Amino acid sequence: MKAIAIDDEPIALEIVKSHAAKVPFLDLKAVFTDAFKALDYLQKEPVDLIFLDIKMPDISGIDFFNSLRKKPLVIFTTAYSEHAVTSFELDAVDYLLKPFSLSRFLKGCNKAFELYNFRNTAEVSDHLYVKTGYEQVKVFYEDILYLEASGNYVTFVLKDKNVLSRSTFIEAINVLPENKFVRVHRSFVVAVSKINKVERQQVTINKTAIPVSEAYVGELTAILNS
Repeated sequence: MKAIAIDDEPIALEIVKSHAAKVPFLDLKAVFTDAFKALDYLQKEPVDLIFLDIKMPDISGIDFFNSLRKKPLVIFTTAYSEHAVTSFELDAVDYLLKPFSLSRFLKGCNKAFELYNFRNTAEVSDHLYVKTGYEQVKVFYEDILYLEASGNYVTFVLKDKNVLSRSTFIEAINVLPENKFVRVHRSFVVAVSKINKVERQQVTINKTAIPVSEAYVGELTAILNS
């Protein structure tokens, strides 16, 4: 799993480098104190995971991540806890509070590696299994219209039925193939091919209006134009 780390503090980067060297499935390709140099690197060398500081002098880690069209997995690293909710709304794999131990770093890496494997499996498969109650229901990607999150549940809205799953939205999103689905709101992911109409603040799928929030307009526009 290829990764980079971005932090304006060189000492913090050294800690990430030291911890990363001990994780066998992690290949830390580069570290950056300058977020814009990292952005230039990502244009040429896509990675699977970013370790990203939040409070940086020129651009916040959250704004940096929002600027990326193709978003890798991200683990935020910060000395401040107040951005935790925002980071998870951006589907962060983890949120590491400095100073973090090797064991805490490894826990985050293991979560990232599990999601990375899910993503790769989804890209070559035509279905997934959704846990509902005590059962696993086979769902074909082609049948999914959109996903809606509500608390600790996610509803898979299909062509002919709905499937309710007890899982986090992040877990549900990360088992979907990236090129077929796009997040448009904190509570909605839609199948790109099922969009009938795109308006300023909503998309329509099968006569159902689904809200589009400002944070996801860029991602939606990019995937529609690709």
